[in-house]
Amino acid sequence: MATERIVRLDIKVPESLSEQVERAARTENRTPDAFIQEAIEKHLLLKRHRALQEYGRANAHETGITEADLPRLIAESREEGSQRDR
Repeated sequence: MATERIVRLDIKVPESLSEQVERAARTENRTPDAFIQEAIEKHLLLKRHRALQEYGRANAHETGITEADLPRLIAESREEGSQRDR
């Protein structure tokens, strides 16, 4: 498995935020770099998750699917899947 190349990313943050990162990283026995890297990864994952949720909402709205329809649709989908697997 190839290791991804690490690049330097210089950012500017307020001193108070830098101090918070330093304290939080120290509390977790991590480097500030590792702490910030994880924070960025989590933020990007959350953004993708929210975009996917919005995509689902928009499609549900277009097709007239409501939250009340979900249990029935999930059950139907599972039933179709189990029939295909037989």
